[in-house]
Amino acid sequence: MNRRAFIALLGGAAAWPIAARAQPDGTRRVGVFSNIGESDPEAQSMVAALHQALQELGWVEGRNIRIDRRWAAGNPDRIGVLARELVGLRPDVLVAHTTLAVIALPAIAAIILRVI
Repeated sequence: MNRRAFIALLGGAAAWPIAARAQPDGTRRVGVFSNIGESDPEAQSMVAALHQALQELGWVEGRNIRIDRRWAAGNPDRIGVLARELVGLRPDVLVAHTTLAVIALPAIAAIILRVI
């Protein structure tokens, strides 16, 4: 996915009704999950596009939004563990980057939300 398409997709996702579950201080929480490593150039490009899209919508990390990131770095044993950890933080929105992350998050979220 190219950067422009990613930003357009994220722009739609960022328009979610996040006022429903704000943190006590009014900060919103975004969970980002990827199966690649944090230092990977593709990961860096994705993070930069995410920050740019959010800033264009008025969301600035450290001011009114918190971004929790989890990077499986290609380790299949870590995918489930990190997905559970991230979903357990109860972010207002989850952003999955890579196919394995997209598959893992909904399955984990469904399990956790049934328990909560």
